[in-house]
Amino acid sequence: MTTTIYDITIPIAVGLAVWPGDTPYRFDLLSTMEEGGVVNIGSVTMSVHTGTHIDAPFHFDPLGAGADAVDIATLCGPAIVIDTTGHSIIGRDLFAGVDFAQTPRILIRTGGWLDHSEFPDNIPILAEDVPEYMGANGVILLGVDVPSVDAIDSKTLPNHHALAASRITALESVDLRAVPAGVYTLTALPLRLVGTDAAPVRAILTTLSQE
Repeated sequence: MTTTIYDITIPIAVGLAVWPGDTPYRFDLLSTMEEGGVVNIGSVTMSVHTGTHIDAPFHFDPLGAGADAVDIATLCGPAIVIDTTGHSIIGRDLFAGVDFAQTPRILIRTGGWLDHSEFPDNIPILAEDVPEYMGANGVILLGVDVPSVDAIDSKTLPNHHALAASRITALESVDLRAVPAGVYTLTALPLRLVGTDAAPVRAILTTLSQE
């Protein structure tokens, strides 16, 4: 058996684009061996929505739960990568033939954010009936390769609310550029940040072959 691993986490480094107005990533060394310290000690400053992350209900609901309350089992298990490149609206027809019961975690490769040093002006978005459709078919997680499941200029975040109403966790800004469409096992582990509106994630996809 051969295991193939795809790291679908956007590398976090200076220059990674963040949502306009969010805190950019910064790494500072507080103590260095070069300056006589026993060890190097650094600190990180960034938005919790930097790079690949999960959204918590608190992000769009003042009474919602924080990132630490997201069920870890939702973030690990069978998943399918679906290629919707070229579609500005992601409608139900693009999921024809998907066995949601076997792969209740859906990752969508839109191709809408290829240069992570530039924040996109526009991104592909879900049709308004898709969250309820997914929820009715047992989907528990939706991942996208763009910074949001809603339009960049949205003020009401309808898809965020609709996904939450269907008990679907949003995994945003996954890097699917090198991942073929198909079935995988997803492991997406967020930092256990208590009460936060989001949490950075290290996410991988694995697949087994008989080679």
